[in-house]
Amino acid sequence: MTAVVHNIVFDCADPFELAQFWSKVTGRSLAADDFPGDPEASISQPFGPTLFFCRVPEPKSVKNRVHVCLRPAGDPDTEVKRLLEVGATMVTDRRSGVDHGWAVLADPEGNEFCVLRRSASDHPAATD
Repeated sequence: MTAVVHNIVFDCADPFELAQFWSKVTGRSLAADDFPGDPEASISQPFGPTLFFCRVPEPKSVKNRVHVCLRPAGDPDTEVKRLLEVGATMVTDRRSGVDHGWAVLADPEGNEFCVLRRSASDHPAATD
């Protein structure tokens, strides 16, 4: 027997606000029944797990032990710039050359995530 990853959970102070940020990242809408002040929010993906945001009382205090890696549909440098404009912050820039490395960013609540150097268009199987 095996298991399927159903959702990825982000512990956060403001689920609706953080879900709005990730909605801009992914281009997907929040669930229709999510509103400001709700204790949870979610974003469904056409393929893969749902992104689920859950209010917790404590702030983030250490580096994530698990993180999300994003493979941009287009130019990775353009995507990093776009994510910074919508509220991400640069943590570490490990990009090198045309197709090596990654950028480590953080969402508005400090959760780290990576933007991979090679775009999805460079990997046809990644978009199937």
